[in-house]
Amino acid sequence: MNNRVLVWALAGIPEVKPGYDLALLIEDALHADGGLLVDGDILVVTSKIVSKAEGRIVQAADREDAITAETVRVVATGTRPDGGVTRIVQNRLGIVGAAAGVDSSNTEEGTVLLLPLDPDASARVLAGELRRSLGVRVGVVISDTLGRPWRDGQTDVAIGAAGVRVFDKLQGLRDSAGRTMTVTQPCVGDELAAAGDLVKGKLSRSPVAVVRGMGRLVGELDLPGAASIVRDAKRDLFRIGTDEAHRAGYEEGFAAGYAAGRGEDQR
Repeated sequence: MNNRVLVWALAGIPEVKPGYDLALLIEDALHADGGLLVDGDILVVTSKIVSKAEGRIVQAADREDAITAETVRVVATGTRPDGGVTRIVQNRLGIVGAAAGVDSSNTEEGTVLLLPLDPDASARVLAGELRRSLGVRVGVVISDTLGRPWRDGQTDVAIGAAGVRVFDKLQGLRDSAGRTMTVTQPCVGDELAAAGDLVKGKLSRSPVAVVRGMGRLVGELDLPGAASIVRDAKRDLFRIGTDEAHRAGYEEGFAAGYAAGRGEDQR
């Protein structure tokens, strides 16, 4: 088994504007870099340049209004040290995170950047174009930055994927002690996204990384995408924040007590 993985940032990609051909920009950067992709390589592409190429830039004098427009469900809210409010919400893609993925960094004043409409579809288009033009079997992961419950800081995760298995399903295999694994399922899509971010960084203006050595994960373009990573709220043990759960329980308990005092049937 090959345990060596090579990850590097692809230099030379210019500022992306609406309508730009990302596949062509990546090919130009590869030629300028003197490198070539090979079968099994995986490209980790920052969602920001996908959004820019797709024209997901909107006028927004107030970023909070844009967050509200992208929000499907409020999960939790909290007050920041500066007095502002952090909103953890579920956006239209089903992703739970801060600010619904609305980004105001590296955008023109008075504008914000929304996530791609369908990151998996965007990844399929990009992977398909690169496979045809370069003649190699590559995969694409589109990444975005999220926080995690119970842990400070952020990391990149996969919000779009094509030609890449996003789970390494180990159920049914035996561990080194001979025990059968029943639930072990590493989310390699997120691991690839995080690996790419190690070399792309946040300030280096290198929005694309190449991961080499994980070719076993690369397959057909119709493999389940990153949408399959998102857990449905009905199966989530932490559907809402602590304050929201306390408030809902109080309101339900108050209503039940009031009804009981009036002799109403609560069944």
